[in-house]
Amino acid sequence: MVLKFLTIFIFLFQITYIYSLENGLARTPPMGWMTWQRFRCVTDCQNFPDSCISEKLIREMADRMADDGYLEAGYNYIIVDDCWLATKRDKDNRLQPDPVRFPNGIRALADYVHSKGLKFGIYEDYGTLTCGGYPGSIDHLELDAETFAEWTVDYLKLDGCYADIHEMDEGYPLMGHYLNKTNRQIVYSCSWPAYQEGTIQPNYTKIAEYCNLWRNYDDIDDNFGSLNDIIQWFASKQDNLSLVHGPGSWNDPDMLIIGNYGLSYGQSRAQMAIWSIMSAPLIMSVDLREIKPWHSEILLNKNLIAINQDKLGIMGKRFSVVNNVEIWKKF
Repeated sequence: MVLKFLTIFIFLFQITYIYSLENGLARTPPMGWMTWQRFRCVTDCQNFPDSCISEKLIREMADRMADDGYLEAGYNYIIVDDCWLATKRDKDNRLQPDPVRFPNGIRALADYVHSKGLKFGIYEDYGTLTCGGYPGSIDHLELDAETFAEWTVDYLKLDGCYADIHEMDEGYPLMGHYLNKTNRQIVYSCSWPAYQEGTIQPNYTKIAEYCNLWRNYDDIDDNFGSLNDIIQWFASKQDNLSLVHGPGSWNDPDMLIIGNYGLSYGQSRAQMAIWSIMSAPLIMSVDLREIKPWHSEILLNKNLIAINQDKLGIMGKRFSVVNNVEIWKKF
């Protein structure tokens, strides 16, 4: 079904039961910027100095977020996705960044991000390796949680490549336990159900108890077909997903691809509107140094952000479909 038009109706009511991670974080959907969709796993800084995953890239994006109105609008997390790591742990089995691309280390980078008024996020994987083939966390969960806290990380995305999906129901909560044990406030983003969907039924009640947000479905790609597929999937599951969605626990349909190459003006507006109605995390993945003004206007739309950040955290739903026109509302 192709999404052609969008009508928004908003009705609010009080939610009585919401399960959430007991860390007091993410009381509204997280907002920020992430490397992955736009910059992927580019590590060749010699040939691609402006787009490789590096401290230079993160510093420049932090500058743009702070100076161009994104932080003021609420986008306060800057998150380094996969491919920041060195290929091996250090002699003490601690994670370490690639020394060429991150010569000053992660703590110094986090300090720079914090100096801009932003919060710093990082990526790891529950399995033996990250999706990009770098060291995973499965045998070092507590050590890695301690390392992230020492680096003053504020947000962890824990992916699920190279892991047994049947062990995730124990492994992801364990990492959450170790994060809380550090006494540092770290938003915990899990990819747990995204790997189980289609094979085993995810226990969303348990997932919502141990994660602040979680990826449910496939990665978004920079085209409308991918975007529409995600929208239709969430619409088909909305009645069950909405039961565990709210302050401290959010279904995550993946990044905003507005400002890249694959969406038209209308399609960009549709993604921002539906993500806002669903109270989904608003995580941009775009080159903020080159973004066009009309893309920025969509991402900085105060009315849509206000709908998204409503403190009740109600997950909006597709209300009806008439002649291929979808009507979504918060109710």
